[in-house]
Amino acid sequence: MALPMIRGCYRFPLTVSFSRLVLNERIILNRSGKTRLSPSSAAGVAVAVRPYSSDREGKKQTQKVVMVGIPNPFIWFRTRIYYFLIRAYFDKEFSIEEFTEGAKQAFSHVSRLLSQCQFDALDGLVAKDLIGKLEEKCNLLPLSHKKALSADPEEIMYTVPGDVGIYYDDNGRKFVSILMRFWYLTSARLPDETMEGTRIFQVAIGGEEEAETKRLLTAIYEFQREFTKGVPPEWIITRIEHSKLLD
Repeated sequence: MALPMIRGCYRFPLTVSFSRLVLNERIILNRSGKTRLSPSSAAGVAVAVRPYSSDREGKKQTQKVVMVGIPNPFIWFRTRIYYFLIRAYFDKEFSIEEFTEGAKQAFSHVSRLLSQCQFDALDGLVAKDLIGKLEEKCNLLPLSHKKALSADPEEIMYTVPGDVGIYYDDNGRKFVSILMRFWYLTSARLPDETMEGTRIFQVAIGGEEEAETKRLLTAIYEFQREFTKGVPPEWIITRIEHSKLLD
């Protein structure tokens, strides 16, 4: 049954400038920590290279990429209103920071299960009607694409909440949904022609002889929870999209 939505619950890109600017960008990182980035990209996303380990002679150095998106202030304020409504009418202890951290863990775990085609293990984590659709799509993917579905927690570069919805059905049941967008790195080898038009760039870490190329992929997961009295307080994933992998 279709659920009516409260006024204002519609879809909008929370970081429009960020999404557009990383489109087909390629950033090469080397031992010196220098980056090559087009000037226009600096306005919407900051990319920092931080060395976090090295030997005494300074010959070995590991690079860490840090990405910072710039949200739309108006939409940022609007979502804070919804967070307030959730705390006021549904869950007094709700925290978007804690929710985001939990969503990242769920995203990493569920994406790994999808990559390994462990669909039975998704029961209770993903909506039942969605599991069947995901199984059909995943079974058609080549091994390289299945590998690219998996997001290691340390490779999740950026996470941002998107849509927030508050729903009521005809029987008075209450629902809250929060859409999360993730950017994560993968070392899976994916043909460039199949990834055209996705939010993706390549990162090469290390020296010229041992450079490792990774791609930045995006994924959208929507979490829903029923707040009807007597219903277990559990969030379930009702939507999963991986750009050009699982659309």
